[in-house]
Amino acid sequence: MISQDLLDILACPVCKKPITLREDKESVKCGECRRVYASRDGILNMLADEAVIDPA
Repeated sequence: MISQDLLDILACPVCKKPITLREDKESVKCGECRRVYASRDGILNMLADEAVIDPA
């Protein structure tokens, strides 16, 4: 699980907007560009090349 303290300081590496925790509590999403960054083995992967764009 990603702590709120960490979410407060992280930003999307592409558009620099704040990110939010998704319902699955294992990934984060940028509200601006809709990129979803997944967590793998408990480590958040914030690489733009590996992000998925959420159509919704």
